[in-house]
Amino acid sequence: MKRYSMIILLVILTSFTTQKERAFDVGEWFKFRIHYGFVTAGYATMEIKQGENDKIFHAIGKGYTTGMSKIFFKVDDTYESYFDRETGKPYRFVRKIDEGGYTKNQEGFFIQSSDKIIVKDYKKKTEKTFSVPDGTQDILSTFYYLRNYPTIDKLKVGESVNIDMFFDDETTKFKLKFIGREDLKTKFGTIPTMIFRPFVQAGRVFKEQESLTVWISDDDNKMPLRIKASLAVGSIKADLDAFKGLKYPFTVKVKP
Repeated sequence: MKRYSMIILLVILTSFTTQKERAFDVGEWFKFRIHYGFVTAGYATMEIKQGENDKIFHAIGKGYTTGMSKIFFKVDDTYESYFDRETGKPYRFVRKIDEGGYTKNQEGFFIQSSDKIIVKDYKKKTEKTFSVPDGTQDILSTFYYLRNYPTIDKLKVGESVNIDMFFDDETTKFKLKFIGREDLKTKFGTIPTMIFRPFVQAGRVFKEQESLTVWISDDDNKMPLRIKASLAVGSIKADLDAFKGLKYPFTVKVKP
């Protein structure tokens, strides 16, 4: 069932913008419907809250199974990130997951001055320190950092964006290739979008390295609208199902 968890994570990750002002603020909330064929397998939500002070954002991402999917394989995941409102650099992350009985309960602390992360594993009762490249993000802060990335709209078809991301006790390159633009039909109407392909590891879950396609609203919000993935067996899709608290007007080309 790792394929389901991967889709939740990718929903959390994939969103971009280009304006100098932040693309989001406290109160923004997204809900995504994850479906396998015609069956709703679960949902994922994301929201931004105020952190410990007015210089910090607190992001919360959750993914969970519903209906028959919950009976056969329960997923209840929570990811949190505390990051700087101006620079986007993370201070702390939280990861609490339950996937069919497989659980994790971790908290990570970024030491930006020395490019290190201290990870406390409360389930295993361990504490480890990792060296990371300058500018490394956690899995949830990556989403918000990229939404303010300065050159997304200047990419040519075939060009990519790379970022260092820390996940599962290691740093990886999160790479996305720009495919082009398209008017996408959604439950909210026909919306101008940008299309990206995240590079993933081919193998048990995905058919090949470019098995994922992501549609992003081509406006100042740059929020994900759809993700499709070709899996080793079948395919899965996630669609934006509800939202509130957008900082900018939502561009709809043709109303439903």
